[in-house]
Amino acid sequence: MTDNPKNNPTGNAEKDPEDWVTGDEPMTGAQASYLKTLCEQHGEEFQDGLTKAEASERIEALKG
Repeated sequence: MTDNPKNNPTGNAEKDPEDWVTGDEPMTGAQASYLKTLCEQHGEEFQDGLTKAEASERIEALKG
């Protein structure tokens, strides 16, 4: 018997950005805004033109 995703919604929601179907699309406006804020807080250069997957990985790196 498999786990019901309704009972464990986060278990099946965590996926490596490299495995995202839309990971190669341009980052979203929300990602860009959050990434820019994180870059400013850490004295890092903001990189425009990232994909969704690249932006997600960069956000996680700056948060960690």
